Amino acid sequence: MAGHTLDDAVPPEPTISPIDRFSPVRLDASEHIAHEIRLYVERKGLKPGDRIGTENELAREFGVSRPTLREALRLLAGSHLIQVNQGRAGGIFVSATANESMGRNVSQAIATMLATKSVSLHELLEARIYLEVPLAGLAAENAGKETVAEMESAIEAAEGNEPASDEFRMADTRFHRAIADAAGNDLMVAFTSWILEVLQPSLVAYMGPSLEADDILSQHRRILRAIRRGQPAAAQRAMLQHIEHVRRVVRKLDAERAKSG
Repeated sequence: MAGHTLDDAVPPEPTISPIDRFSPVRLDASEHIAHEIRLYVERKGLKPGDRIGTENELAREFGVSRPTLREALRLLAGSHLIQVNQGRAGGIFVSATANESMGRNVSQAIATMLATKSVSLHELLEARIYLEVPLAGLAAENAGKETVAEMESAIEAAEGNEPASDEFRMADTRFHRAIADAAGNDLMVAFTSWILEVLQPSLVAYMGPSLEADDILSQHRRILRAIRRGQPAAAQRAMLQHIEHVRRVVRKLDAERAKSG
């Protein structure tokens, strides 16, 4: 029986000149294609919403069948890097930067671990110390007036609200995100996105009214003061004290619930 070739799968169209954006397919075709598209997005600095092409265009460029291409696109969509839109104006579009995509994957994995009890709040808080304390120091070295203003605004937005409220939680997220963004290390931001997306909501749900808003805001003001003054060591110390305070509250709640349970 005659074998099928790549040319049989996707007939060449001589009217369209090849665009050498990608290297030739080797090994597992779908994984190779996914890797090449990731590199292309990074190399070109494409942003969310930017168009990469259509299925037909990419299948021709890679010289593969559309089912093979679709498997590669499935891998990329699963990692949140691209989205495929149907219709006349459809195509393959960037849905997140590489760092954002990685951050979402980490957040999803940790959320699953937390839901299945394969990791505890205590373990996540311990990990948070090793990630967010250095970020506070970097923020103190790099923060400008805009970062300080955003942190001040977040503290003001939280005032007068209970820690379990949506208003306080959103302001708290703004405060910590400003620190992460000011650190100037996109990889660290990607690795710590789970703190805001997974850990913080879980802590609020667990601790509820056990947290005192005045305590949290006082700690936030100490972190802000150190960052505003450009004092990395003081910023790290203030962040550590803040996280340790949350750990103490969680331990106290654990003990109380163990007695009553």
